[in-house]
Amino acid sequence: MLNQKTIEIIKSTVPVLEKHGEAITTRFYQLMFGNHPELLNIFNHANQKQGRQQKALAGTVYAAAQYIDKLEAILPVVKQIAHKHRSLGIKAEHYPIVGKHLLLAIKDVLGDAATDEIINAWAEAYGLIAEAFISVEAEMYDEAASQIGGWDGFRSFVVDRKVIESDVITSFYLKPTDNKEIAHFLPGQYISIKLEIDGEKFTHIRQYSLSDAPGKDYYRISVKCEAGTANPDGVVSNYLHESVTEGEILKVSAPAGDFVLDTNKNTPVVLLSGGVGLTPMLSMLKTVVEVQPHRKVTFIHAAANSNVHALRDEVEALTSLEHVNSFYFYDAPTDEDWTNKRFDVEGYVTQDWMEENLPIQEADFYFCGPVPFMKAINFYLKNLGVTEDRINFEFFGPKGSLEESVKKEPVSV
Repeated sequence: MLNQKTIEIIKSTVPVLEKHGEAITTRFYQLMFGNHPELLNIFNHANQKQGRQQKALAGTVYAAAQYIDKLEAILPVVKQIAHKHRSLGIKAEHYPIVGKHLLLAIKDVLGDAATDEIINAWAEAYGLIAEAFISVEAEMYDEAASQIGGWDGFRSFVVDRKVIESDVITSFYLKPTDNKEIAHFLPGQYISIKLEIDGEKFTHIRQYSLSDAPGKDYYRISVKCEAGTANPDGVVSNYLHESVTEGEILKVSAPAGDFVLDTNKNTPVVLLSGGVGLTPMLSMLKTVVEVQPHRKVTFIHAAANSNVHALRDEVEALTSLEHVNSFYFYDAPTDEDWTNKRFDVEGYVTQDWMEENLPIQEADFYFCGPVPFMKAINFYLKNLGVTEDRINFEFFGPKGSLEESVKKEPVSV
């Protein structure tokens, strides 16, 4: 435990971290990767280039300073990040490297304001925080390796099938090359894929939600192809779409993630997705139908039109069941969509529509999609009086905030 003096010093830095947090974390990554370029084989290059990782880390450091005297308050955040770390292969030996460069960055950005007293206090505090992460992650590594079909690190899987689902989304069915059992997963979890791409200096690791129900002899991921390799996210997605073929071997982590469907509840469940955010939602839908056949579930998906609407047939196969409903929102329907009545609402999911059509007072809500879409859904749910314990969401990438201002104009997915 930290002494009271150290706690007071850390808490006194909260306003500074609120103002300069992203500058500190940006400098941190510059310093760390400059001295340890090998770590670029682990960290997501796209998140670095787009500033998402820096912002997420700044938020974590800020929260740690706020709650330094009661770190149990941020344990859910620790666990969420620890899932990512385990799926990437971050180990205890990486933490001293992170700590050293975080302190250097604080000193670099704050200059003389970062006194020896402040740096020493943060060094002590970081040791405590790192210990919490290392402990949680050690349990996760052990659980991943010791479960039936589990493993440590990355395991070889073959692309058994590659299926085009829409103009922008393709599914990959992955089976272990050793033909042994694979680890069970919870609906909503993801796996990491590690790729060595010709022409790229460093390894790329990306997380993809599992888009089918658990209990199969394969894992399925459904990947959106991002436009162009100039987009940092496009390097990996374009490679998967254009270069990875059936029969190719991929390195895969054991499933991870804390955004999971709670099957201990019997309340109605509403699953909302935008774009490729449907992947964890579909896994949840299939699971609830299988293990809780009498639980009421509503599946809502927003897309531009049917050309980019993936995996629709799999949802439709379930909507004939008495307790399953689906609604599709297209903001740019084609003539064919109009002719064949392939959508329910033209436009975007709105608060008024949700209030009129969903069991707002009883349901648990799960949603995933582009950040503007999720901000809007979160905003509507809060306005309608849905409590925090019934709101669940997943960021594709580093954790961000949904509490920032919501744009008034519609948001395309």
